[in-house]
Amino acid sequence: QVQLVESGGGLVQAGGSLRLSCAASGSIFSLFNMAWYRQARGKQREVVASISRSGITTYAGSVKGRFTISRDNARNTVSLQMNSLKPEDTAVYYCKAARWYDGLDYWGQGTQVTVSS
Repeated sequence: QVQLVESGGGLVQAGGSLRLSCAASGSIFSLFNMAWYRQARGKQREVVASISRSGITTYAGSVKGRFTISRDNARNTVSLQMNSLKPEDTAVYYCKAARWYDGLDYWGQGTQVTVSS
């Protein structure tokens, strides 16, 4: 069992920055591939960025060059640095942990990010 708690969301003007953090507890963090997803109102949840156990990162095309995902296995955290934010980045952002050997997923409760124009 893994518990995930996101933090760092809020209201920011277009062009601004936010840093989301996800703290994991309850299991060995290094066993998990991690990802950030988001869900805008009325839309499906979509993957924003992911980072593997070895640190390999992937990004959605819409955020590439603006967002950076990172993990700290010593502190059991994964972060998402979001720069040059746009109104279309407005969504609830979720942290997901996927256990590498069976793909079992755990989700956080989400944190709201609102970007005003």
